[in-house]
Amino acid sequence: MINHLGRYEVLGELGQGAMGVVYKATDPLIDRVVAIKTINLGLALDEKDEYEERFYQEAKAAGRLNHPNIVTIYDVGRSGDVAYIAMEFLEGRELRDIMNDEGGLLPVDQVVDIAAQVARGLDYAHEHDIVHRDVKPSNIMVIRDGHAKITDFGIARMASAAVRTQTGMVLGSPKYMSPEQVMGKSLDERTDIFSLGVMLYEMLTGQTPF
Repeated sequence: MINHLGRYEVLGELGQGAMGVVYKATDPLIDRVVAIKTINLGLALDEKDEYEERFYQEAKAAGRLNHPNIVTIYDVGRSGDVAYIAMEFLEGRELRDIMNDEGGLLPVDQVVDIAAQVARGLDYAHEHDIVHRDVKPSNIMVIRDGHAKITDFGIARMASAAVRTQTGMVLGSPKYMSPEQVMGKSLDERTDIFSLGVMLYEMLTGQTPF
């Protein structure tokens, strides 16, 4: 396991994603615990350049956002072949895990509360011309007090982004995608609203509509 990433001291591994490992670490300068998302740039992947661009795009997109329902980005850097984003460490659980424990069905009051919080976070992002494009239960963290935060802007698309998804290229999770996203068409904030609707449906019924 990596011991250091830049100035950060790695404490342990939190999980693995499509682009790399997520670590729990500490920032010794201010004695703050952080989560660090990484991508190994040394991997011999045809998609490596695109992954790297999407990784930095996540940092730029989320780093512009300051909202209580969106995870806070602190820093971005590179250590050898590993690029990383240091972000707020959230002591909670993914909404997906909570739904799995409850058999997919959550109390209506909790569903309304979570959906409203996610909607507020998305509304703020949309006001700043950022579309998340991958709203789903595994990208929502629920802290112990019930506070919900949107995570993983890895395929978010800013109006000013230098990285453009190729026509016909699908990024995201099919069960939660809007029809226009599945077809690889141009997207706006309505695709996130569609995905939130699918997530809301699943929380209330225990299954996705499509």
